[in-house]
Amino acid sequence: MGISAWIWFVIAAVALVAGLGLLFADRAREGSRNRERQRWAQLRGWQFVEEDERLPRQWSGGAIGYFGADAAVNVVAGSTFTSDGRRPVFIFDIESQGQVPAVVVAVRCNKTHRVPVEMWLSSVPFQRENMPEMLGPIGQRYAFADDSEGARQVITQDLVDAADQLGGDVGVAWLENEWVLASVVPGAGPSRLERLLRDLGEIADIVDPFDEDYDSNRTWTPSAGTPAAPPAPTSAPSPADTQATRPVDTRAVETSAPSPADTRMTERQPSPPAPRTPPGRGAHPAESERGEDA
Repeated sequence: MGISAWIWFVIAAVALVAGLGLLFADRAREGSRNRERQRWAQLRGWQFVEEDERLPRQWSGGAIGYFGADAAVNVVAGSTFTSDGRRPVFIFDIESQGQVPAVVVAVRCNKTHRVPVEMWLSSVPFQRENMPEMLGPIGQRYAFADDSEGARQVITQDLVDAADQLGGDVGVAWLENEWVLASVVPGAGPSRLERLLRDLGEIADIVDPFDEDYDSNRTWTPSAGTPAAPPAPTSAPSPADTQATRPVDTRAVETSAPSPADTRMTERQPSPPAPRTPPGRGAHPAESERGEDA
């Protein structure tokens, strides 16, 4: 005996109501997150935009490439202070196929990173199309980069320690173009985003120091076989050596001191004879000579 039509009708109605309920709950949650993000931006004096389709196109690595971001929603743009000064920031939700899989926080540096580097948690299934080459574990994460030699110059021990402090809810942190970025779970509130901003600001100060050279010798070596960077000079030149290498005004030397040749000629000249005693007043020179002979 088959199931009557009215039972199928009841099942379809229940499924429809459940689907609508989930949709409304998702919309309500999205609206709540939108209002919370907007209030946070107003308190900080930052700008808020509900949607920006062009913003995610600035990047292709990390969570942007992993989730395939279609647009950025609930976008906050502003700036924050770090140890090396004020840096521009972005906070936005990734929208992919109508869902929000992650929140991205980005801090801008003053120069473009020469090598894009991704640092993934080991618990994340980070395989994707066009994935960079895996370099190996760095602390609690795995490093990925297409230029392994250049990445080893970027990944210092300070960077590894700072990446370990990001937290287990940050699936990936990466360096791309002139930005330091990280993705966190969608439910992250303003207080969590504030902490993540501070952590990324610390990483930005490490990879883009204000008072140090970007080509620092503080390199990370993943294994004992990796050649170390050349050591720095053991001692600095003394002020006397520095002064000896400065150019000298030869015209001033010519007018103030004799040349070495003149000094040698002066040393070789015989001493002049002693002056003779002049004759007495009124005496003839010839008489004086005869007196001496006598």
